[in-house]
Amino acid sequence: MPLLSKEPDLYPRELLTDPLKNGQWWAMYTLARRDKELMRRLLAKQIAFYAPVFEQSYRSPSGRRRSSFLPLFPNYVFVCGQELDRYQAVATGCVSRCIDIPDQHALARDLQNIHQLLSTGLDVTAESKLHPSQIVRVKNGPLAGQIGQVAEKRGQKRLFVTVNFLQQGASIDIEGFDLEPWT
Repeated sequence: MPLLSKEPDLYPRELLTDPLKNGQWWAMYTLARRDKELMRRLLAKQIAFYAPVFEQSYRSPSGRRRSSFLPLFPNYVFVCGQELDRYQAVATGCVSRCIDIPDQHALARDLQNIHQLLSTGLDVTAESKLHPSQIVRVKNGPLAGQIGQVAEKRGQKRLFVTVNFLQQGASIDIEGFDLEPWT
């Protein structure tokens, strides 16, 4: 049972179907532990944003199964819009730094890939260090068409999907997935 219910991490819901339609993307680096507060304030102001969140399960000392919704990229919220939207996001008092994104298309593609990975419902692990490895494409299943890197971690083959701008991403166990090399 989650301690708190999951809050919206994407607004509007169709933002990532055409991620460059709403304007320019910025990475908002928040003050310590203020990313969820920034998302709440952006939602109230109806400013487009994405801050991927994943569910982490664990057992409490009494043996109960607990889960929490944690940001995949702590302290980062991606805001999409016009200059006024950027200004309003910074003016919330939650933002430490507003970072310009040099390659808007690459970030949009990376965010779409992360969203697809998280929406499968598979067990996702946050990854902060990238390993150079073979690039593959998933041929079928819930991740059909997903492109990522395959690496071994703790004896498991995992598919890493990254946001290159941050050099961070997420990974899932890919035992049993049908993969093909991608160039």
